[in-house]
Amino acid sequence: MELIGEMGPDRPLFVLAVKEEAAELRAGGAPVLLTGMGKVNAAAALAGVLGRGVLPREIVNLGTAGALRPGWTGTHVVSRVVQHDLDWRLLEGLTGEVYGAPITLGEGDAAGPVLATGDSFISDDATRDRLAEQAALVDMEGYALASVARRAGVPIRLVKHVSDDAGDGAARTWRESVAACAVELARWAERHVALA
Repeated sequence: MELIGEMGPDRPLFVLAVKEEAAELRAGGAPVLLTGMGKVNAAAALAGVLGRGVLPREIVNLGTAGALRPGWTGTHVVSRVVQHDLDWRLLEGLTGEVYGAPITLGEGDAAGPVLATGDSFISDDATRDRLAEQAALVDMEGYALASVARRAGVPIRLVKHVSDDAGDGAARTWRESVAACAVELARWAERHVALA
């Protein structure tokens, strides 16, 4: 985990998993949090900085995602996020409590895609096809960040640029495309995030 810059109530907090995704981001004085990959790293890092007492105006998670369905490319603002590696319905049946239910983001704008988050880098066709039944994109941090932001009462936007097709060969494709993805994520931030 690395926090670059100072948190403030009048500024956004940019959150990215790794430095490769943040390589082109010009935050204009807004803080940038690099969490590391995976749900635990993302949740621990964001909860840690929010727990210091100074909350940002909003959280903007920029990152790469695998496409679960054919034809998905470009940059997308997520409308709903689910955990693909936690069966929340089963847990509810066992305990009577809801743990990890899907999260609708923003004002509930259904125009954006559903993002599936889990602690596995999806790189096989069978898993991709199974996940495509519930989501269009897949990542490793989005749900954890949305959950922490919701608990802290801070608005969050999950913005994902498609880096690979989440099928066979996705790991190679991600390594080859992450630099170009970083450029596109930085461009999106320049157009859509007010820094002051």
